[in-house]
Amino acid sequence: MPRSPRLHVPGGLYHVILRGNHQQRIFDRNADYYAFEDLLARALTRYDARVHAYCWMANHVHLAAQVGDAPLGQLMQAVSSVYARRKQRTVQTTGHFFERRYRATLVDTDAYWLALVRYIHRNPVEAGIVSDPADYPWSSHRCYLGQRRCDWLTIGPTLGMFGEANEAIAAYIRFVAETVTEETSAELQPSAAVGAAELLPGFEFRDRRQAGCRSLEQVVLEVAKELDIDHTLLESAGRDPRLIRARLEIARRALAAGVASLTAVAVRLGRSPSTLSEQLKR
Repeated sequence: MPRSPRLHVPGGLYHVILRGNHQQRIFDRNADYYAFEDLLARALTRYDARVHAYCWMANHVHLAAQVGDAPLGQLMQAVSSVYARRKQRTVQTTGHFFERRYRATLVDTDAYWLALVRYIHRNPVEAGIVSDPADYPWSSHRCYLGQRRCDWLTIGPTLGMFGEANEAIAAYIRFVAETVTEETSAELQPSAAVGAAELLPGFEFRDRRQAGCRSLEQVVLEVAKELDIDHTLLESAGRDPRLIRARLEIARRALAAGVASLTAVAVRLGRSPSTLSEQLKR
């Protein structure tokens, strides 16, 4: 029986989990981690996608990945297939290197987004490997602290939810230090508006494009054309009143049409979600 196609929401953020087959190790040495990151960086550029958080565990990986027009499957295939072939040349293994298809869950609220980043960065702590996530070298947590630079990682939108500059980092550290409880783990669930967002066969959620709705990119181009603005300037640091007006109009239309969440709009426009939210309220 053929597999059901994956759900694709342009601009959507997904929690992706990829495991070694039969729980076997994916990484055996430091060079393996670097090779995986290199493949991922290349794939992100090729498919115009972003990663907001990651953690490489010995036998599985976690990603908070945001896609563009290309489906998530193309990104994951470009990384996993090449990496698997390289590893299978060096280890005695038969069959699939990774366990079935990757798992992917759609992130549909800001609370879910933040809880996911904390969950990913605390994975080594919950597994008993380290007591402080900053002691684990193979996650994006150190990048959030400013201790490591990773050119292919996007951290601005997440830190932007905590405030500005150093205050944001301090607030982020306090947030990640919180032990995951039943109450906080409840945030790692899709909202009622989406329902069970596990992208498995039988999941019923209509791709907004298939449903005939506009995409976020269409809204951006539509507003830019109406206001006679170069859409490439919308992500700039400029505070021209016309740019601000355009960004707010894009946010209003996208939210009203259900095209994207406020966070997704902020990421597309290169703004802080909290700042954009305050501007909308005013």
